[in-house]
Amino acid sequence: MAAYEQTPVENHRTSVTQHQNTADTRRVELLSARDVPLGGPRAMTVRRTLPQRERSLVGAWCFADHYGPDDVTASGGMDVAPHPHIGLQTASWLFNGEIEHRDSLGTHAMVRPGELNLMTAGHGISHSEVSTPDTTVLRGIQLWIALPDAHRDVAPAFRHHAPATITLDGGEARVFLGTLAGDTSPVPTYSPLLGAELVLEPGAHTTLAVDPAFEHGVLVDEGAVRVEDTLVPNAELGYLAPGGDTITLTNDASGPARLLLLGGAPFGEEIVMWWNFIGRSHEDIVAARTEWEAGAERFGTVSDYPGNRLPAPELPNSRLKARGNRSPR
Repeated sequence: MAAYEQTPVENHRTSVTQHQNTADTRRVELLSARDVPLGGPRAMTVRRTLPQRERSLVGAWCFADHYGPDDVTASGGMDVAPHPHIGLQTASWLFNGEIEHRDSLGTHAMVRPGELNLMTAGHGISHSEVSTPDTTVLRGIQLWIALPDAHRDVAPAFRHHAPATITLDGGEARVFLGTLAGDTSPVPTYSPLLGAELVLEPGAHTTLAVDPAFEHGVLVDEGAVRVEDTLVPNAELGYLAPGGDTITLTNDASGPARLLLLGGAPFGEEIVMWWNFIGRSHEDIVAARTEWEAGAERFGTVSDYPGNRLPAPELPNSRLKARGNRSPR
């Protein structure tokens, strides 16, 4: 999905709350979402938890848009015209509905619940995303992964993976990137990462072994989940700094809870993120925008989309600044 806004900015300030837990649990930082209306032929509002000024990344995860449940019969669904990306990977994950993906590599694939579609933009790619006619409710999360400087100009690629469902103490999980609970995704990554969907049964209390070198984010899709001793409400993200080798999750509610567990080694690089581009300098972004507007070969062409591609918005008058994470407190 495009981060297509009429006036995109590098990062936005949203509410961040620090929670100091008991001596036996870890500090959890709450990152609240902000509503973002996406442009294009059909307006769609998403809830964005990454990036923001206080925290640009969790590992290499640098962007998270949470959307739905969207009644497609009323809203018209998703229709994102061809748009470009550089310097990142897009990870599409659905809970309900179906989205048709087309890209400039010639890929024609469906995004379905519980299945990962991972698109590597690298040096440059373009793609479109349209919800299918049979979709009545659309719900999911669009994620971006920043590529390390050594790999940000790799050739574009596309990978699909349908992870198996594994049983947890008090729930189940699908591991789409990295390793969790003894299951490892076969999809390679350019930096150490974890991505998994977890569903917790009512009253479940489970402790998961995790890599202590990773920082982690818990993004709640349904219900509310206690991460350590901190309640993370629906659509918010609970952040945990590196250092712990377990994460404890609790669902105190009478219904199931669903979340994404994201993790990765601290990225250690500053990035410039603007519109659908990730670079390392203002000049990187200017060059990519100029090439997209000129129809350069770098981004290729998306076939069989019934409409025009998205134009790039105007750049701000000031220089775009590189940003990274502040040090954990």
